[in-house]
Amino acid sequence: MNNALTICRKELKSYFSSPIAYLLMTMYAVLFGFFFWNAVGYFVNLSFQAALSGRSFPMDVNEMIVRPLLMNTSVIGLFLIPLISMRLFAEEKRSGTIELLFTSPISDLEIIIGKWLAALILYACLLGISLLNILFLFAYGNPDWRPMLVGYLGLLLQAGGLLAVGAFISTTTRNQIIAGAVTFGACLLLWVLEWVGGYETATWATVLGYLSVVRHFEPFSKGVIDSKDAVYFASLIFFGLFLTARSLESLRWRA
Repeated sequence: MNNALTICRKELKSYFSSPIAYLLMTMYAVLFGFFFWNAVGYFVNLSFQAALSGRSFPMDVNEMIVRPLLMNTSVIGLFLIPLISMRLFAEEKRSGTIELLFTSPISDLEIIIGKWLAALILYACLLGISLLNILFLFAYGNPDWRPMLVGYLGLLLQAGGLLAVGAFISTTTRNQIIAGAVTFGACLLLWVLEWVGGYETATWATVLGYLSVVRHFEPFSKGVIDSKDAVYFASLIFFGLFLTARSLESLRWRA
């Protein structure tokens, strides 16, 4: 486990010693800030209209502001996660340092866990930026923090699964652009699979719908933890890391 943490620290250092982390943070801060500004503006506008017309207005901050923000953040992740994961192994292959990893006294599992954990921590740092906006809701409103906490847990689980898939894709190429593009395609596909259930009720459509990350994240955005959703994300993480391990094993044999 110590070796995995060493790899994790090294990977995080490489993120923050280059413009990658700061660029991602800036992009995320701007996008989330825009969504937050729009959600709050819409909420305030509705409350004013209700007050002027003498109608009662349900001041549910969680339902009208927090939940849409969490869903929007989930969408932002589709674009940022490929940018985080694309360099995990592709850069090592391009620079030739993958051979150093293979000859070091570190197991493939420790390498994979270390790199995946570093990517997840970077994504958690991005989510941390959004908390600066959320603090305004507590300063001027009275949102329920418990559904919010569950929603952020769902975002981390979703990111963990998609980053695991991205790590596997990164092992298959030495080109970061290709790794990022393919990862984005895979993330987008896992997002839109649920659309099939809108017009098809066959068993295969039900299975495809179940594989959609949207279906399993939505309960988290409502503040609900369902075991089947947690199992889905845990399975996605395991499957992605398992494929990554098999891919690294094949690279060792070819080397």
